[in-house]
Amino acid sequence: MAGFELIKRLFGSEHGERRAVPRSGEPKEACILVVDDSATIRAVLGKMLAQNGHVVLKAADGESALEIARTERPDLVFLDIVMPGMSGFAVLRALRHDLLTRDIPIVMISGNLQATEQFYVQRFGADDFMKKPFGRSEVFARIEHLTRRGRLVVRQRTAEESLPTEPEHTAAEHAAIPDIAMPDPQDLIVPPTGQA
Repeated sequence: MAGFELIKRLFGSEHGERRAVPRSGEPKEACILVVDDSATIRAVLGKMLAQNGHVVLKAADGESALEIARTERPDLVFLDIVMPGMSGFAVLRALRHDLLTRDIPIVMISGNLQATEQFYVQRFGADDFMKKPFGRSEVFARIEHLTRRGRLVVRQRTAEESLPTEPEHTAAEHAAIPDIAMPDPQDLIVPPTGQA
């Protein structure tokens, strides 16, 4: 019977209990910038990260992402590849060339088949890649991997650098956000190749 209690304590009998247990290898209160043109992806990923005690900053486009990254200097960036205007690859290059942001770990995300292939061929200096759809386990596996490698270190912030702590959503809005991030429909469309 003691063995069963140990297993129950380790794994939890309900999903809610498992989520309440801190993840090993994951830093707490990291400032994480989520960059995606999809409001749904920003909301879902933001919810996952906030549930684990992280401060989440969000940007809907590359230009805003660069501005936020330079002023707030987040500990980690989740960056969509396919965005209108400035692509995620262009944002990644700009972040890597800026002295203030070049050492921030970056996880590229995409559900676009061509962007995924391009990422794996060229890498462009990103630390990791996450394919849509993704769930909590995938997100936190990436964070734990970066932490173990010594790439993700939560920077101590001064009082002047304090980050926003007000909730972005009401409790009802927060509860309505799904627990899995799906790609946008246009990400799944493969453009036709040249026709003879």
